[in-house]
Amino acid sequence: MMKKLLYLVRHGQAEDRAPMFRDFERELTSQGIMDSARMGKYLAQKSTQVDRMVTSSAARAYQTAKVMAEQLGYEQEAIVCVDKLYDGGPQAYLEAVNTTPENCSVLMLFGHNPDITYFGEYLTRSDVSSMEKGAVAIYEFEDLSWAEVSAKTARLLGYESPRQIRLS
Repeated sequence: MMKKLLYLVRHGQAEDRAPMFRDFERELTSQGIMDSARMGKYLAQKSTQVDRMVTSSAARAYQTAKVMAEQLGYEQEAIVCVDKLYDGGPQAYLEAVNTTPENCSVLMLFGHNPDITYFGEYLTRSDVSSMEKGAVAIYEFEDLSWAEVSAKTARLLGYESPRQIRLS
């Protein structure tokens, strides 16, 4: 077995909550779109190859996935939407990882705070503090199948936020 990589991506900046719209339907702002594109381009420049993208079906997460897919040369039609990643808690993220096909070595998951931050902390027991909007945390698993991923099985390789990239 070899190394597996997991990219956890918090959706980009979204519209403010409005009384007439469901939270689920909130879309990315132009800043959110730009940040997601910048993040995708940054990862592409690092020769990031993604085998599988899985996202919450909420509009802002799916839009983030689509924008990053475009930058990474990933087929947008191949993005998998999972309703439970919207409000299923960290357990939904674990389930998405544990059910990933073994022929995938690089998985990118798009979701929401606080669950995505809690899930990242669960994987490593290291405190990444609260993931910023549009941020990406990268985790590595050595000699594990996706089904074996559980608490404290990952090593945090890196954390990048749109703010850090704008400053660099």
